[in-house]
Amino acid sequence: MKAVKQYAFGGPHVLVHEDVDEPRPGPWQVRIKVAAAGVSRLDLAVRAGVHPWSPTLPIIPGREVAGVVEALGDGVPSRWLGRRVVTCLGLAGGGYAELAVREVAAVHEIGDEIPDEAAVAAVVTGRTAVGVLDAARVAAGDVVLVLGAAGGVGGMLVQAAANLGATVVGVAGGPARSAAARRHGAAVPVDHHEPGWAGRVTRELAGRPVTTLLDGVGGELGRQAVDLLGYGGRAVVFGWASGTPVEVPARDLYERELTLRGAPGPAPGSGGVRRLEERALAAVRDGVIAPLVRRFPLAEAATAHAELESRRATGKIILVP
Repeated sequence: MKAVKQYAFGGPHVLVHEDVDEPRPGPWQVRIKVAAAGVSRLDLAVRAGVHPWSPTLPIIPGREVAGVVEALGDGVPSRWLGRRVVTCLGLAGGGYAELAVREVAAVHEIGDEIPDEAAVAAVVTGRTAVGVLDAARVAAGDVVLVLGAAGGVGGMLVQAAANLGATVVGVAGGPARSAAARRHGAAVPVDHHEPGWAGRVTRELAGRPVTTLLDGVGGELGRQAVDLLGYGGRAVVFGWASGTPVEVPARDLYERELTLRGAPGPAPGSGGVRRLEERALAAVRDGVIAPLVRRFPLAEAATAHAELESRRATGKIILVP
């Protein structure tokens, strides 16, 4: 079969498309004929060797796949054969390939109403968005500012918050990405590359304060966004794509009665990761989230990585074998 292998840490050029042996499903595993594989920023970190977990090379990267079960390991009920499924394989789980294996307990069956690409976008990116929304407690009437509003998670947050009845300010870098934020449902799409973008947000909202900030970017952009929060506003941090977490002085928290919390994973009482995955898939099925995806052939995995790394990409990047 064809797969993408990584023999060294470094830039996108270390990803090599080649022939490899087919994986065999072990006990209680299924083998999936991959129809779509997701590309994430975690994949970039593993490839570059900057992730805290450093794999033993060579590896087949990729942790999100959807497709059809075409072989069963010992102990797997026969009913799974031919089922459409989606799963998270774990870090460097072998997703950039025509075939992948996973424990049957970790896969989700999907119906025909959910396309493969949308299922892949939901299973990790979508579960993150659901967890962030849980932490933020977004409701109708809120004014929600989303940083990175054209990205995979950010785009889903814009869509879901708008569907909850919130007014969404979608902040992204560049005209094309701010236009993507508008397509996701942002009532106020903003290009943060424009000088004075924060002032424009204030003018567009006509005096309404931002009640909720959803920040996966951090750095100076995150700091400017925090300044837009009104009295009693809340900020949820779920990462720092800029490389630096947002810093909020204790004085701001005290004097403006701001709430700041992180959303690194499932909250207590959420039912855990699998329950978040189920809820994200349900949101896609019900039209609450309609992932914007961009497809690349599996052989062009290096190009897909370069595109995501450049921050030009909008939506979820998908590799198609």
